[in-house]
Amino acid sequence: MKTLFTWRRTLLAIATVGVIGQCSAFSFGGAEEAVIIPPPTLDETTQAHSETAVFAGGCFWGVQGVFQHVKGVKDAVSGYAGGAANTAQYERVSNGNTGHAEAVEVTFDPNQVSYGTLLQIYFSVAHNPTELNRQGPDTGTQYRSAIFTKSPEQQKVAQAYIAQLDAAKSFSKPIVTKLESYNGFYAAEEEHQDFLTEHPTYPYIVINDLPKVAQLKQLYPDRYQEQPVLVKDGI
Repeated sequence: MKTLFTWRRTLLAIATVGVIGQCSAFSFGGAEEAVIIPPPTLDETTQAHSETAVFAGGCFWGVQGVFQHVKGVKDAVSGYAGGAANTAQYERVSNGNTGHAEAVEVTFDPNQVSYGTLLQIYFSVAHNPTELNRQGPDTGTQYRSAIFTKSPEQQKVAQAYIAQLDAAKSFSKPIVTKLESYNGFYAAEEEHQDFLTEHPTYPYIVINDLPKVAQLKQLYPDRYQEQPVLVKDGI
């Protein structure tokens, strides 16, 4: 998807200087429809007050934007997972041959939101788990649906939930989400952090990602917080 990558890179440069046009100027597919799904029957139990989870589901701008609006999430950082540290740069990852996926590391308070609830939002709202090596207009292994489990319990809960959703035929096609071993997370460049909040008129965001935040608010009003938790607030 060299052409698409070139467009994203060019428009990113334009957006960062604040002169981006309206969404009607470009076409980038369309937002995925959220799917109403039941919560997991098996969830994680922990006494910890802080935990992290790593999710990949297409362009990290939208996935980060969704989790930043979830109550109990303390931080959500865009980055790269699945590859080596020396290839964790946007342009290299976008070539699709590094093993990395665009991912988001979510730090959360399990007393306020469980790992299972984050999985429910991930599968239901944040992305389409039935698309193999793509999400909407973005194609390549770097946009794969993957959960980088950080403990045996996370692995067990995620595996059981996928089996539960597939058995219930919650989606029109089988779930293709991979459960991958966590081998490190590398934060993305500063311009990719808080992108949805900082560039709400950016065409890609308007078309593909703002609808996800709206669907989160509509389907999970008790889980939604209006004020996002921003990475740069903590810098």
